[in-house]
Amino acid sequence: MRRLFPVTDQTATTDSGGRPPGVPGEGVGEGGGAAQDREWSLDELADAYAYPEPGPGEPGPWLRANMVSTLDGAAQHDGRSQAISTATDMRIFGTLRGLADVVVVGAETVRLEGYRPARARAGFAARREAAGQGPAPAVAVVTASLDLDFSLPLFTSPLVPTLILTGAAAAPDRVAAAEKAGARVVIAGDGTGVEPDRVVRALAGLGHTRLLTEGGPRLLGQFVAARVLDELCLTVSPMLAAGDAQRIAGGPSVAVPRRFALVSLLEEEGFLFGRYRRP
Repeated sequence: MRRLFPVTDQTATTDSGGRPPGVPGEGVGEGGGAAQDREWSLDELADAYAYPEPGPGEPGPWLRANMVSTLDGAAQHDGRSQAISTATDMRIFGTLRGLADVVVVGAETVRLEGYRPARARAGFAARREAAGQGPAPAVAVVTASLDLDFSLPLFTSPLVPTLILTGAAAAPDRVAAAEKAGARVVIAGDGTGVEPDRVVRALAGLGHTRLLTEGGPRLLGQFVAARVLDELCLTVSPMLAAGDAQRIAGGPSVAVPRRFALVSLLEEEGFLFGRYRRP
């Protein structure tokens, strides 16, 4: 992996033969100097993806999304994202989880991807302890119907109790089933479904300010439309999928597209790993 942006003294250096990065030559790959193209440690990845430090009087939550897309805009292949991912993408996936207080995910994605509880990872233990975090992030499932299998490990054996985000009008019997399974039900809407801004506020009210959503596309689209998304971590996969796969965000379009700023871009084997933030 190598950093393409922002340009630093490392990315701007020349190789031993005096050639600038990107110019092929002895000991230098087609994409740049061999010294930059290496496997990053977990600490380096964690530093690269650290949540922004809040300013004075700004202890509010920060909602980031982590998604992957092919060159032609597919967020999935055969309903799952694994086929368009890579080992490094999964390391970043794990890093983002290792930094988060809570992982917010839609019920359909839980069903399709076979979600399991987030696990404690030794490589992040000291960092999480210093940040006042528990051993692993909670998983918060957004669902109107609560049509979930509460016998799955996500509900029966998490390190941190799984949260269910739903509306005040959710079916009482399903709420009772979730609570019996050990999940904590959090109301974030007046109807059967949730309101995206209330999801963020409700999680912040529980002390979760480092928020990570992994989709799916419909949930991400709701966060985008509600203008509560602060950051997008996007992996661009050098693949073409065609077909009718969903994009990373779905739902109704926004009145005016919202522009985000590129703050970091990494590359490995043609995969691009970008971070974009709201201005």
